[in-house]
Amino acid sequence: MRWCVQDCKNKSDEALAAAAQAGAEGAEEELLNRYKSIVRARARKFFLAGGETDDLVQEGMIGLVSAIRDFRPDGGKSFKNFAYLCVSRRIYSALRADRSVACDDLDPDSVPEGGTPEDLLLAGESLAEFRTKLMGTLSDFEFRVVSLWLDGMSYAAIAQATGKGMKAIDNALARSKKKLQNAFVAERQKENK
Repeated sequence: MRWCVQDCKNKSDEALAAAAQAGAEGAEEELLNRYKSIVRARARKFFLAGGETDDLVQEGMIGLVSAIRDFRPDGGKSFKNFAYLCVSRRIYSALRADRSVACDDLDPDSVPEGGTPEDLLLAGESLAEFRTKLMGTLSDFEFRVVSLWLDGMSYAAIAQATGKGMKAIDNALARSKKKLQNAFVAERQKENK
């Protein structure tokens, strides 16, 4: 089944993933084109010893292809969040295999002074686990707002990036904080049993 380029441009990411899984030519290519800049941005945050950013971009693109092939809309999350997770996991796997990591995506306070590349990687994995927990707790909009906020964006920049007003951003962050507090309290109670 061949879709014309215009058909692909008008389809949602979720519809394109379903079409790609059904074998529609052009659907997977459209998703790869839509997300290649996100993959590049994610890969640029890391360094692979003896390699180049392009190596990590390639790993990220493999993660994106996996996301396209494995996405299930009945999971309750958007394709975008699922793709981000798959791309990040694939890049982390490549870094773990290399064991030589430098990362500007981490809070320097989370790595002990004189930390090894393994310490940096473990801190990066903790960040990935945290973002995974965020995805399971927050709505798609709340997840996007919190992710942008964690990336250091101001309220005004987040409002511009999401096309929402400052009040909507403030409300989303307040709701997210409450949801996350409840989720972490529940998790601690489970651990203490």
